[in-house]
Amino acid sequence: MKAFLKNYRQSPRKVRLVADFVRGKKVENALLDLQFMPKRASSAISKLIASAKANAVNNFKVTDSLFIKEITVDDGPTLKRHRPVSRGRAHGINKRTSHVNVVLGVKEDKPVKKAVKKEEKVPAVKKVAAKKPVAKKTTAKKTANKDNA
Repeated sequence: MKAFLKNYRQSPRKVRLVADFVRGKKVENALLDLQFMPKRASSAISKLIASAKANAVNNFKVTDSLFIKEITVDDGPTLKRHRPVSRGRAHGINKRTSHVNVVLGVKEDKPVKKAVKKEEKVPAVKKVAAKKPVAKKTTAKKTANKDNA
């Protein structure tokens, strides 16, 4: 299920910190974690996730195994304002907004593998012939000092 938050009045860079924190988590765990997160965007994203969960309930999806499959934060329109500075000038201020999209997915349980008997588990052991140690060849060194003396 999907839910969208358009024109949220906070910069996308700050909202992405919260979005990255909850990506891939179960919905219940994400909502619980967002309650105690000290970021302004956490309340808006928790409302958005709760809305996506409600959309799933309305469309008869299983709510026990919902997780945050995808959450993206994109740039919204930028409000351009001016601030007066010295000498009659003005500096520009960009007031950024965000678009947040949430997609929830359902985790399917993996099929349980059948129990295998112990006899079937043990593979046939191949016997490998032991290698014989190879003797190192030694060479006699001639000493130049004895021959010259």
